[in-house]
Amino acid sequence: MMAPHIPRAADEQTMLLAFLDYYRALIVDKATGLSDAQLDTRLGPSTLTLGGLVYHMAYVEDWWFTASIADESMPEPWSSAPWDEDRDWEFTTAPDLTWAQIQAQFEESVARSRAVMETVESLDQVTVRTRDGEPWTVRWILVHMIEEIARHAGHADLIRESIDGATGDFDE
Repeated sequence: MMAPHIPRAADEQTMLLAFLDYYRALIVDKATGLSDAQLDTRLGPSTLTLGGLVYHMAYVEDWWFTASIADESMPEPWSSAPWDEDRDWEFTTAPDLTWAQIQAQFEESVARSRAVMETVESLDQVTVRTRDGEPWTVRWILVHMIEEIARHAGHADLIRESIDGATGDFDE
């Protein structure tokens, strides 16, 4: 897979979305080409798996963009998941799914996120949903999403290397 282009000069929203798209593609690239069993491989005492990381990021996409920015209900499979019984449901459910299912969910979630961003007029727009009475700006959410997916891409680097020795970003 080729790395998505990140422009060196662009407006703020274009730049933030380009970095987010880079890391979205990178985390999928880290899992691509592995068997379903390899996607469930854990590194050391950690319970993280590549499949779980990608499925988690699908959930995070929908939480921040669909629920928080667009103020819409969470779509399936998230809306009916037993979150009260398992706060890490997306991680613990991933081993029961194939890579095709995980990747399709991630792509659907990202498509919804992109559609939401097409409606955003300003990065200063605030969310209706709040935490402790304080809303987020779209700018905060984009920066947070870049931070979270980049952090998980680092986890994916370590897990992938432990499986088959592959290192680097996008066939470097």
